[in-house]
Amino acid sequence: MTSAIQLPAVVSDLTAKEQAAYLVPTLAALADENRLTIVLSLTDGEKTNTQLQEATGLSQALVSHHVAALRKAGLVDSTPRGRSNLVSICCEQLAAPVQWLAHLATLTPAGQQACCTEATIPASTAVADAD
Repeated sequence: MTSAIQLPAVVSDLTAKEQAAYLVPTLAALADENRLTIVLSLTDGEKTNTQLQEATGLSQALVSHHVAALRKAGLVDSTPRGRSNLVSICCEQLAAPVQWLAHLATLTPAGQQACCTEATIPASTAVADAD
């Protein structure tokens, strides 16, 4: 028998509407595939815009555009280094939405079970989306 996950509840005196308003800017920024690709590319460390172009296949203009939007949402930092800027993830800004979503996922037995298993992206989904 599997025991229920006991995560601390997300404590807030905000209403559901206020909670949604708090989470929307971060989740909206991550909902764009190019921005999410940039964030995922940064998981192994900071990168220059040129390195992000190579990692994502986006043009310099698109990388700059999406990095600016991610920076505005507080999801990445950009630090001048010589003639380049190094872009890195702001883990603190990502933490709150992840905690809220993890808490929501554990509110049902099925969600609790899903939280205890390794997450994988099915190959058929990845291939189908590429077409």
